[in-house]
Amino acid sequence: MEYITHPLIVPDRVEKRAYQFSIAMRSLDAHTLVVIPTGLGKTAVALIVAASRLYSTGGKVLMLAPTKPLVEQHHRYFQSLLSLPGGTAGDCVFFTGDSAPESRREDWDRSSVILATPQVIKNDLIAGRYSLREVSLLVFDEAHRAVGNYAYVFLAGRYLETAEEPLILAMTASPGGNEEKIADIVSNLHISHVEARTEEDPDVRPYIHEKDIEIINVQLPDELRSALVDLYALIDDRLSQLRGMGIPAPDRRNLSMKTLQALNGMIQQKIAERDPKGFVAASIHAECMKLRHAVSLAESQGCLVLKGYLQKLAAEGSGQGGSKASRRIAEDERLTRLLHIAEGCQEEQDR
Repeated sequence: MEYITHPLIVPDRVEKRAYQFSIAMRSLDAHTLVVIPTGLGKTAVALIVAASRLYSTGGKVLMLAPTKPLVEQHHRYFQSLLSLPGGTAGDCVFFTGDSAPESRREDWDRSSVILATPQVIKNDLIAGRYSLREVSLLVFDEAHRAVGNYAYVFLAGRYLETAEEPLILAMTASPGGNEEKIADIVSNLHISHVEARTEEDPDVRPYIHEKDIEIINVQLPDELRSALVDLYALIDDRLSQLRGMGIPAPDRRNLSMKTLQALNGMIQQKIAERDPKGFVAASIHAECMKLRHAVSLAESQGCLVLKGYLQKLAAEGSGQGGSKASRRIAEDERLTRLLHIAEGCQEEQDR
C-alpha cells in the first residue's frame, strides 16, 4: 500500500488514493466544491488540502461541520494525522456551543487548525472576538446546507471580505438533484470549480466494496411536523385548483419532480393552444414547485434553512417585481403561521 508523503502529515498513515490526491491538488487552485459518495474519504481530501495550504501559505485552517459529534470526529482525525511544527495539542482545537467565549478567543489566537460548528464562529465574528484575516483555508463540510440563511452563507461572504489569502473547500455527498439548489450552493459559497466523482469512475472503482446499509427512521421535531401540515395543505390547494382547470394533477403523495415535469408539459401545451387557463395554470405550477422545495427543506435540512427559504418567499412576494406565484404564497395567511413556527425553532446544529 502506498501512503501520502507530506511534511505536515504523519508518515505511513494516510493511504494514497489517486482520486483523493487528484481532487486535493485541483482544490488548491480555486474555490472548489467536492462531490463524492459517502465512505470515499472527503475528510482525507480536506486533510491533504489543509496540510498543503499550511505548508505553502501558513495562516490558519478553519473546518466547519453542522453538528458537534461531526466536529469532534474531524478533530480526532486531524489531530491524529497532522504533524504541525511545534507538535502541541493546542495546535488543533475544536469549538462548539459548549466552549466558553473567552477560551475560544484564546484558542483561536494560539491554534493553527480550528474545527467548529458554524453558528459558533458566526457569533464570535459578530461579537468581534477574532477575525478570519489569517485563515488561509476555510472548509465547509456538508456543504449542501449552504442555502437560505444558514450560517455557512454568512461565513463564506465574511471570509472572502476579510481573509488575506482566502481559499474555500466545500464538500458534500449529496448536493441534491434540484439544479436551482445546486446553483444556490455554488453561488452562496462562491465556488468557481467543481470536482465530482461517482462509484463508477475508473479511479474510484478499485476502492468500492459491498456495503451493509442500515436505515434509521428519525422523528421530526414537533415544530417541523406542524410546519409540514401547513405546507401539505398549501400544496393540496394548488393541486386541486389544477384539477379544477382540467389538468390531471396527481395526489400530493405522488408528487415528484417527474410528475411536475409532466404537468408542466401539459400546461405548456395549453399555452401553445392559446388556452387562457394555461397561463394561470403555469403560475399555480410554479407555486407547487416552490412549496415542494419548502417541504424538501423541512424534511432534510431543518428549521433554520426552512425559515430562510420562507423569508425569501415572503420577501419576493411583497417586493416589487415578485412573480404572481410568490405573491399568492406570501398573501396566504398560512405562510405567516409557517414563518412564526420556523422562527421559534432552535438551532439544530447546537442541540
